[in-house]
Amino acid sequence: MLWEHRVLTSEQITSVAFPSYRSGRQRLRELYLWSVVDRFQPFTPTGSAPMHYVLAPAGAAALAAQHGFEVKELGYRHDRAVGIAHSLRLAHTVGVNEWFVRLIADAQRGGAFTVDAWWSEVRCARLFGDLTRPDGYGRLDRGGAHAEFFLEFDLGTEPLTKVVAKLVGYSALAESTGISTPLLFWFPTARREANARKQLLAAWRGLDNPDAVPIATAAANLLDPSDEQSPANAVWLALNAHSSNRSWLHEVLPTCPRPAASATDLPVVLPPPDPMPPLASRPAAAAR
Repeated sequence: MLWEHRVLTSEQITSVAFPSYRSGRQRLRELYLWSVVDRFQPFTPTGSAPMHYVLAPAGAAALAAQHGFEVKELGYRHDRAVGIAHSLRLAHTVGVNEWFVRLIADAQRGGAFTVDAWWSEVRCARLFGDLTRPDGYGRLDRGGAHAEFFLEFDLGTEPLTKVVAKLVGYSALAESTGISTPLLFWFPTARREANARKQLLAAWRGLDNPDAVPIATAAANLLDPSDEQSPANAVWLALNAHSSNRSWLHEVLPTCPRPAASATDLPVVLPPPDPMPPLASRPAAAAR
């Protein structure tokens, strides 16, 4: 998970991988002492931030060996791994991961779905980067049917014109693959969402085939503070909706029959995808 998603907080890791925070914290401490994971604590003006974890050299060596190639083929470098601590994208990366972790937690509580897949921004860039770069990809299972989506996670730091311009890439991806994948925009406030929806709607209508890029938006501050803070809650509004009534996440995502490869019952959280070494090194690894 750390290799796939770069950095996860102690709370995020324990939420999806351990039965309790206490057992997770103890295990993470052991892994840190063995140099399997590394950690840092970002500065915050008030209070204290949770411990943030990244993959350490011993963890990278074990991961590479498990999949039959060298650490250099994995593409791991310790300086890059810990460099996220000083990256301007730290808050964004942690925010995207928190969004998915809360979605998984909702499923674990017995929600209307299970989470079949969660791909990182890096993996999405490797697969779709020539056309678009989603912040994440997810797939939900709903009793024999699945629903997939791309996520655009907005912190309010980019000009809305840049956010809206991303629709062209998603339209090109839908055209080249023939697959219509819903696009979810998550905004920090309802005010920014409202401003973005006006521009998104105009740009969406200008696409060659708008229906190939279904879009829904939501805002973090619409979540009920007295309820579980889950992105699965009824805070979503389709871009072309004729009503202002908000819907649950699974209601705005169209479903289709589950792929044959997923025919067996799957756990709420799948094991992370296999590491993806740089394309140039894959043939050499496969030859061995």
